[in-house]
Amino acid sequence: MAHESTYTPSTGIGRWIDTRLPVPRLMHDQFGVFPMPRNVNYLWTFGAILSFMLAVQIVTGIVLAMHYQPTVDGAFDSVEKIMRDVNWGWLLRYAHAVGASMFFFAAFIHTFRGLYYGSYKAPREILWMLGVLILFLMIATAFMGYSLVWGQMSFWAVTVITNLFSSLDSLVPGLGTTLVQWIWGGFSVGEPTLNRLLALHYLFPFVIVGVVILHIWALHIPGSNNPTGVDVKTKSDTLPFHPYFTIKDGFAIVLFCLLFGVFLFYAPNYLGHSDNYIPANPLQTPPHIVPEWYFLPFYAILRAIPDKLFGVIGLMGAIVVLFFIPWLDTSRIRSVSYRPIFKWFFWLFVICCLVLGYLGSQAPDGWYLFWGRVCTIYYFAFFLIIMPVVGLIERPKRLPGSITESVLGKKTAAPSGGTA
Repeated sequence: MAHESTYTPSTGIGRWIDTRLPVPRLMHDQFGVFPMPRNVNYLWTFGAILSFMLAVQIVTGIVLAMHYQPTVDGAFDSVEKIMRDVNWGWLLRYAHAVGASMFFFAAFIHTFRGLYYGSYKAPREILWMLGVLILFLMIATAFMGYSLVWGQMSFWAVTVITNLFSSLDSLVPGLGTTLVQWIWGGFSVGEPTLNRLLALHYLFPFVIVGVVILHIWALHIPGSNNPTGVDVKTKSDTLPFHPYFTIKDGFAIVLFCLLFGVFLFYAPNYLGHSDNYIPANPLQTPPHIVPEWYFLPFYAILRAIPDKLFGVIGLMGAIVVLFFIPWLDTSRIRSVSYRPIFKWFFWLFVICCLVLGYLGSQAPDGWYLFWGRVCTIYYFAFFLIIMPVVGLIERPKRLPGSITESVLGKKTAAPSGGTA
């Protein structure tokens, strides 16, 4: 929500800077006195957690890149050398690998929170779309980073995923094969591929930073959403970001770091795959190719569709459909808390995503394949059928008259069906 600046420089140097490059004013207005709905809960701290984890990934990634050797013969050995011969190399490598998992864990919670509380509805459509774009860039960055280890699972994951482009041959003969060879830089995954993946993996985090800045900018125009979905009406509905929410965010980051530390120091390989400690061997395919856990739901969707081209379309569609949620949801109520019918479908969708994650880690046969197809159908039906239809027929619960009213627990409420 736009608000009038209250910043007043207290020194002559401060006034001189403020008239030429008003960065202190920007920080004061956007991160100091910026009005936040007073009823936001700890689910709103994951934005700060994600910013912290992005910084961790960039810092550790830059240092690791200083010691990494992007050659077919040296990539795997250079990673092991970092672990053994570089000062604190084991900590850097594990912090980067475990940090990626923590980054996605926080991103998924942030996304589901946005879905539950309707943070994609007007006037926050662009804010939501930028968030989905960040998620897409995260997936691309993580895939390229995973491949740089050049272990068995990394090598064959690159081979399988890049080969998906060959499905375009069914549309235009030769197009897919030509595209795959262009991506590889040859007739198979090799050193040119590795160099390209390293270059893009180094670049993309800075692209993510740029989109994150736009994401925050888009957030600060309409202001933050809140658990009721009711718009801010008076000044009493808000509190300044500092100190109330800086303390809250800081406390949440400390708690998240405890979880991060448990995996980092006690189970750094728990979320990985043991086959990736075997050097890449183009002549020996692993018995079961499994990506990192945060790719598993999408991987399950890919394998649930028997046709290669339609499988790729399903894989991409699972992400692309998220861009259109602001227009697929026809309800006037933001928060699922006030939508009794849709709430059941939402939690069933959450279970569906968790089941897809499990199915993606299993061999695609028998009941695993059957339930993979059932969950894939529900995944798309949730967005393309349930969201539009339920929003039209559902009678929502009564909304609070204001954010302050929801906090103080007054009994008076706005009429049902009002726009939130």
